[in-house]
Amino acid sequence: MLTTKKRGGRPAGPWVVFALVATAQFMVVLDTAIINVALPVIKRDLDFGDSTIQWVVTAYVLAFGGFLLLGGRLADLFGRRRTLLAGMAAFTLVSFLIGVNSSVPLLIVLRGLQGLAAAVMSPAALSTVLVFFPDGHQRARALGYWSMVSTGGAAVGLLLGGVLTQYAGWRWNFFINVPVGLAVLALAPRLVPDHRPELRGGRRLPDAPGAVLVTAGLMAGVFAFSQAPEWGWGGPRTLAGFAACVVLLAAFVLNERRADEPLVDLGIFRIRNVSGANGMMAVVFAGNLGMFFLLTLYLQDVEHYSAVRTGLAFLPFPVVLGLVSTRMAGLVRRFGFRPFLILGPGLVVAGMLWVSFLPVHGGYAVHVLPGLLVMPLGYGMSFAPMYAAATAGVPHRWAGVTSGLITTSQQAGGALGLAVISGTAATVTASLTHDALPQAMTSGYDTAMAASAGITAVAVLLAALVMRTPAPADSSAGPSVPEGSPASAPSGS
Repeated sequence: MLTTKKRGGRPAGPWVVFALVATAQFMVVLDTAIINVALPVIKRDLDFGDSTIQWVVTAYVLAFGGFLLLGGRLADLFGRRRTLLAGMAAFTLVSFLIGVNSSVPLLIVLRGLQGLAAAVMSPAALSTVLVFFPDGHQRARALGYWSMVSTGGAAVGLLLGGVLTQYAGWRWNFFINVPVGLAVLALAPRLVPDHRPELRGGRRLPDAPGAVLVTAGLMAGVFAFSQAPEWGWGGPRTLAGFAACVVLLAAFVLNERRADEPLVDLGIFRIRNVSGANGMMAVVFAGNLGMFFLLTLYLQDVEHYSAVRTGLAFLPFPVVLGLVSTRMAGLVRRFGFRPFLILGPGLVVAGMLWVSFLPVHGGYAVHVLPGLLVMPLGYGMSFAPMYAAATAGVPHRWAGVTSGLITTSQQAGGALGLAVISGTAATVTASLTHDALPQAMTSGYDTAMAASAGITAVAVLLAALVMRTPAPADSSAGPSVPEGSPASAPSGS
C-alpha cells in the first residue's frame, strides 16, 4: 500500500487518506438523500408545484451522473488531488448559495451545479482509493468500507435531514456542508499526494462534447419519464423526449469512437465483468433511490410521520448495512464475488416486495421494518463486489475514468429509476378516485415499489448470465500495480 508524507515529515498512512476522501464521498452521497425528508417543507416554504418538487432531487442526481465521466477524465488528465480540491471548493460554495436562496428556479439550477461539482470530486476520490490499495485483500477491505459510505450515506442522510429540517430548518441540510468542505480543503493538500500523470503528446482537453451529449441524453430520458404521467405515456411530447434520448446517446457513442481524448474508451466494455458490474449497479441503484423516495413519501404523507420520526424509521438501514459491508472483504476472498452478486440483489428484491403491500394505516414493525432489515443485508452483499468487479483488471492510467464509469452507472441509473418509479406512482394514483386520496396514494406507492423490485431483479439475471468467477490469478478485488509504475509511486505533496 502507498503512503504519503504530511508537511511535518511524518507519513500519513493509506487509511488516513481513505478517511479524508471517504468524507468527500460521504458528502456527495449525503446530498443525494438528505433533501428527501425536507421535500414537503421546501414545497410549502418555496411554493413548489407537485410536478416540479422531484427536480430538487433529480437535478442533482442527473448532473452528477451525466458529468461523472468528464470528472473521471479530468482526474486522469490533470491529477487526482487537483481535481478533488476543485470539486470540493465548488461543492462547498454552491451548498452555501443554496442555503441562502429563496427562488424555485434558482434552487433547481443550483442543485444541478452542486451535482456537477460532485461529479468532479467523486471519481478523484475513488481513484485515489484504488491507487492507494493495489493489493487484493486491502483493496477488498477498502471497497467494502467505500460501499458502506456510498450506500449508507443515503440512509444516514434521511436521519440527519430529519433532525436538521425539524430543529434547524431545511436550509441547514446545505449549510452543514460548508464547515466539512472547508476542513477537507485544508487537509487534502497535506495528506493526499499530488498525482502528476504522465502525458503522451502533451495535455489535451477532455471530451466536453461527449459530456454534453451524454448529459443531454440522460436529461431527455429522465424528463420524458417524469412528465409522462401528465403528458400521457404515448403522447407526442413523451415520445419526442424518448426519441431525443436515444438520438443523443447514440451521438455520444459515435463521438467517443472519434474523439482524441474520449470520456471513456469503449474498449473497456470488452471486459465482461466491467460491463456486467456497471449494468448491475445501474439497475440496483435505480431501485434503491426510488425505494427511499417512495418510503419517505409514504411515511410522511400517508402515515403523517414528522421529519425526525421519518429519519429514525430508517435508522436500522445503515446499521445493518455497516455490519454486512465491513465483513464482505473476507467473504469475497473466500467464496469469490459472484455468489454475493446473485444473493445480494435477490434479498433486496425480497425486501422491496415486502414493502409493496403497504396499507393506509400500517404498522411500522410489521409493514416497514422487515423490509428495512432485509434490503440493507442485500445491498451490503452487493455493492463491494460490484465495485471490485468493475475496477479489477483495468490499467491504472484509467483509474479515474473507471471510477467515473461505475459511479455514472449508479447515479444515471438512480436518476432514470427515480423518474420511472415516481412516474409509475403518479400514474396509478391519478387513475384512481380522488375522494379517497390516501388510498389512491398508497396504491400508487405499492405499485411503484413492486416496479422497483422488478427493476432490481434484472441485476440477479445479469449476475447469473454475465458475471464470471475470476481465475485464481485475478481473483483479488483488484489488479496489482507493477513496481515502478506511476500509480505505485505518486509524487509527494
